[in-house]
Amino acid sequence: MRKYGVVDTTFSRVNMGDIAERTIKKEDNDCEIKRYTVPGIKDLPVAAKKLIDWGSDGVITLGWVGRTQLDKYSYLSTSIGLIMVQILTSKHVIDVTVHEDEAEHPDDLVRIAEDRATKHAINLVRLVRDGESSLRGYAGKGLRQGYRNAGELS
Repeated sequence: MRKYGVVDTTFSRVNMGDIAERTIKKEDNDCEIKRYTVPGIKDLPVAAKKLIDWGSDGVITLGWVGRTQLDKYSYLSTSIGLIMVQILTSKHVIDVTVHEDEAEHPDDLVRIAEDRATKHAINLVRLVRDGESSLRGYAGKGLRQGYRNAGELS
């Protein structure tokens, strides 16, 4: 049985953890999901590492970044931490982050969060269940998460 980890934060303004869990269950009905909720984005790396240590085959982290420069620095440190978790464990950690300055209107932020969490949860299932070659057919297609696809150039 495949095991997925879902890490979300209380700082997020959309419950992306629920979205990711529902999507993973829909895409892979033979799985176990462990969820870990932390206060903010700087707590994501240790939670992801714990879920991998507890047997997760891959993890999706769902964070929300505020508008200030300090928030952006916090995200940078989080991103480096998540990369380190991947290097140390040889497991995929899909970083899903919504930056509050991506949109002015709250409805747009909700749409971005829902789309990004859903598409990346599907990506995680494909990587864990089907292996890396499952994404090869999508290479160079300009696929986006949170926005309309950009499309390929050639």
